Amino acid sequence: MLKLYNMHYFFTSESVSEGHPDKVSDQISDAILDNMLAQDPSAHVACETLCTTGQVVIAGEVSCNGWVDIQRVVRKTIAEIGYTKAEYKFEAESCGILTALHAQSQDINMGVSRENAEDQGAGDQGLMFGYATDETDNYMPLTLDLAHTLVYALARIRKEGQVMTYLRPDSKSQVTIEYDEQNHPVRIDTIVLSTQHDEGVTPEQIKADIVKYLLPRVATRDSRYAQLLEAFLKDKDAKLFVNPTDAKLFVNPTGNFVIGGPHGDTGLTGRKIIVDTYGGRGAHGGGAFSGKDPSKVDRSAAYAARWIAKHLVAAGVAHEVLVQICYAIGIAEPVSVYVNTNGTALVPLNDAEIAERVKALFDLRPAAIIRALKLTQPIYQETARYGHVGRTNEIVTKTFIDAEGKEYTREVELFTWEKLNRLEEVKAAFGL
Repeated sequence: MLKLYNMHYFFTSESVSEGHPDKVSDQISDAILDNMLAQDPSAHVACETLCTTGQVVIAGEVSCNGWVDIQRVVRKTIAEIGYTKAEYKFEAESCGILTALHAQSQDINMGVSRENAEDQGAGDQGLMFGYATDETDNYMPLTLDLAHTLVYALARIRKEGQVMTYLRPDSKSQVTIEYDEQNHPVRIDTIVLSTQHDEGVTPEQIKADIVKYLLPRVATRDSRYAQLLEAFLKDKDAKLFVNPTDAKLFVNPTGNFVIGGPHGDTGLTGRKIIVDTYGGRGAHGGGAFSGKDPSKVDRSAAYAARWIAKHLVAAGVAHEVLVQICYAIGIAEPVSVYVNTNGTALVPLNDAEIAERVKALFDLRPAAIIRALKLTQPIYQETARYGHVGRTNEIVTKTFIDAEGKEYTREVELFTWEKLNRLEEVKAAFGL
């Protein structure tokens, strides 16, 4: 949402928790993908999930040299999210699971696979975008970063179980920030938080607890957050004021949110693509990420575009950068590479000239992207909650389930597209 107010403007982004029904579906799809990649790094997977009251449906096309216990992976994922009580009407151990996976189309496989792996074709046509801005330390839009942090911190409070013990897994956030004429954030105008809860809990109690417990935790993320949240932390009532310069906090505006999760709203894989990316900033090509192996450029090229955009901003090429990469199915080289700095370039080059240097710097054939970003690792379930971009690159140990039903561990590197591992090379290319 964009509107003018005294020459300033307001921008809004939203996020949803891991217990939101669409995110439940995303996490199930990516958990299945991870367990297949853990056994066969060359697996081709397109896995879709529907979840509703007491039921999960898995469908899609796969090619995998291994076998995955789908039932066990699905139930483990649902339990980790927090749907472990019968009163939720969607519970890990009792929900029905219908699986309808079948072999990948040979027509598609023929266009992707090549005798020379480097010539691997794109898994589909499409346009993918990546975006970065210097308004936050992680090069993400501030509105989305705050929205993610709110629901993530709320989930942490729920799982710790020390305070706000009435919380249930489903929640949503929305943050509106006022920007000045120079596109600098001035203040938070509105925060909207809706969280599922047990019976008998009032919105007033939840609002008071959010001001007491949640907002101070979010404020510790960095000094800018503390400054922006100051008005909310001072106003313990957090009321809606008539004066438009006052901060507003809306908590469960409908008054009740007991029925939620897949019981309250059917979830589907791939329905939160703006939450997954840039919160409405930049652009989106329309292709969802979750449940897709990296041969699908919907996923791998979108990560590469973020990797490039982040490098350009971090190197000082521009204050913000949007990168578009386009492919034709079965063709390795991208059809086009586009860069838009939105008039914020800090180098004496136009956007077309910047794009030409990007093409010279980065090999954007699917196989090259997969190799550079280590995308055949089982690293995707973590992306399916709280955003695929703007996350922390780290090495972790993950647990998987083998064909015998036994658990085993693997060390993997998460969010490789957030690394600035080619920063000096990019600076040199632009004379910075």
